[in-house]
Amino acid sequence: MSAPTQIAERLAAAGIRAADVEERFVRGSGPGGQKINKTSSTVWLRHGPTGIEVRCQRERSQAENRELAWAELCAKLEERRRAAAAAHQDEVQKQLRQKRQKSRGQKVRMIQAKKHRAGIKANRRRTMGE
Repeated sequence: MSAPTQIAERLAAAGIRAADVEERFVRGSGPGGQKINKTSSTVWLRHGPTGIEVRCQRERSQAENRELAWAELCAKLEERRRAAAAAHQDEVQKQLRQKRQKSRGQKVRMIQAKKHRAGIKANRRRTMGE
């Protein structure tokens, strides 16, 4: 089955094929009595490449649940893509911070700290009287 029109546009914008999504209609669970137990109004979607699954039974209508499930799947896939892009950007920024030169003030503070540490170590040496 194909995705609803608006959802198809969102999938296309994210570069995701609707053919990669497995769609099933299953019986619901929980309160609701005979209506839930006898009808397959719950929509279950699974995106094969990522393994993301969505199950929706918020409404009594299968069509409404289908729309909601597709929208939720799109949101999860978009969030995953945003998180991956943010992680990549963080890695790039980290590399830039590591490679840039130290400022003059940082160099001065580093040398002062080294001299201070050398003085502490020099005090550990044995004195002539011992």
